[in-house]
Amino acid sequence: WLFPILALGVKFSGKGPVFFKQKRTGLKDGDFTIYKFTSMAVNKEADVRQAIAGDTRITSFGRFMRKHNLDELPQFFNVLKGEMSVVGPRPHMLAHTEKYTALIDKYMVRHFAKPGITGLAQVSGLRGETRTTKEMEERVKTDVYYIENWSVLLDVKIILLTVFKTISGKK
Repeated sequence: WLFPILALGVKFSGKGPVFFKQKRTGLKDGDFTIYKFTSMAVNKEADVRQAIAGDTRITSFGRFMRKHNLDELPQFFNVLKGEMSVVGPRPHMLAHTEKYTALIDKYMVRHFAKPGITGLAQVSGLRGETRTTKEMEERVKTDVYYIENWSVLLDVKIILLTVFKTISGKK
């Protein structure tokens, strides 16, 4: 029931498709197409530039969806297709994989697990814009920790924290 409502919100808030599709790096360095509800105006920088605080590309409805992580819901189709998991390291755009592979030791280790809709780095406050290589290093370090210490209990904890932070609107 929520998908049609969000789709209408996307259509009324801007031009372009309901779904945003982008190539991302997944398991074993394979590429896949990730699905999200469109939250930005169509732009040429979508595959190379991260969204930032106050980004003028974000639509008014997109801002609402992003605050509550609703733009991520179509990624459950990626889970059903076997390209993603509910929990795991967040998949990065191809340009970031290329950039950070050269800059960060163990960056590619994060591709030993299926990418997730949510992950330990995200519930630990390491989500969104990465302004410095150091910020990305912290995210990668947390992703590697997750992979090396995976358990069902850890996944349940991450899911519960994600739900809590989503409902409360916390970053």
